[in-house]
Amino acid sequence: MRRSTSASGSVAAAAAAAAAAAAGAPAAGAVAVEAAEERERRDGRVPAGRGGNSGQQDTLRTAFTFDLPRGYVDDAGVVHRTGTMRLATARDELVPLRDDRVRENSAYLSVVLIARVVTRIGTIDDVHPGIIEDLFASDLAFLQDFYRRINAEGHTRAAVTCPSCQEEFAVNLAGGRLGES
Repeated sequence: MRRSTSASGSVAAAAAAAAAAAAGAPAAGAVAVEAAEERERRDGRVPAGRGGNSGQQDTLRTAFTFDLPRGYVDDAGVVHRTGTMRLATARDELVPLRDDRVRENSAYLSVVLIARVVTRIGTIDDVHPGIIEDLFASDLAFLQDFYRRINAEGHTRAAVTCPSCQEEFAVNLAGGRLGES
């Protein structure tokens, strides 16, 4: 008996939604979904392929800019701080495992991996392991954390709580100089 009640209830709900759609009014469920999608879009959390109210397809963000804490110093003494990192692919994580330098020293894995996904540092477009090796340790640590954030979490924001007032807010970890976010 319970099964038929829920089936007839869902049939009634579907009929009501169809009647509302025919009359030009959105169904209550559709309004709730659209409102949720609008909140996600405003917060930057809309996954690729969900268009929401606009009917447009949202694109997947695959490249993220960053500002190194200290910066890469090239042979001419020029400091390069701003760069771009792209999302890693499965190949990016598998290919370095065949690298002889990684086989000899597993700590070198992060250098090779970061070199594969950093597409630009300052005016340098040819980022290779030698460039990453010459970064300051704090810059390498920053890039390792940045890699983890964009590939595991899909964004560069972190939730924090003010220690004095306990207010919760988000900061962008890709931000520039110390004290900026």
